[in-house]
Amino acid sequence: MDKIKVLIADDQHLVRDGIASLLSLEEDIEICGKAENGKEAVTAVMKNNPDVVLMDIRMPVMDGISAMEKIRAQKPDIRILMLTTFDDDEYIMKALRSGAMGYLLKDIPPRELAGAVRMAYKNIYQMAPAVGQRIAESLGGSGFSQEIRPVVPPDNFNLSPREMEVLTLIAEGLTNKEIGERLFVSEGTVKNHVSDILSILGLRDRTQAALFALKSGLVPFRPEKK
Repeated sequence: MDKIKVLIADDQHLVRDGIASLLSLEEDIEICGKAENGKEAVTAVMKNNPDVVLMDIRMPVMDGISAMEKIRAQKPDIRILMLTTFDDDEYIMKALRSGAMGYLLKDIPPRELAGAVRMAYKNIYQMAPAVGQRIAESLGGSGFSQEIRPVVPPDNFNLSPREMEVLTLIAEGLTNKEIGERLFVSEGTVKNHVSDILSILGLRDRTQAALFALKSGLVPFRPEKK
């Protein structure tokens, strides 16, 4: 069985080791590196080529968002999850714009952390319930609307009925394969639809598409049950 290679970047020694110890108990997860600041994280990623990076935001030398931007510029396929204590709106939007697969808070139950890593590995976008609620409550504000709402005609945003279905399922967190199974089409067909959706709406990636759908009311926000 191939293991999910995880790299942990956090400036607190106890946090790094605690997360590493916790995830090491999982049979399908391997800790391939640790870093105590963003600069070390970039170097470690280039050396160890992890599948998933758990990245703190506030770190010395280089912050987590800057490190993520450098990593994604060279290795865009690596999934990066922000794992932090800060749920500030500015941090959240910077992380999402920079390509984070999700934004989790360090109060996540230990049993759910491994699941979050597995979801990121499958390219499933995720947010901590508290962060999702913050976004949902802010959807009418200018900060979020300017970031994720392009200027498009209101009639179904110029998307076909099938493209609207795909966009809705993206926002629900389904992978291309899962969307294909739901709609009884091939994964390649779904990829083409996703590409067309991003082009029509002027969005960069699936994260922005998911937030767009949430903001547009296509998918109601439903906090996860604890």
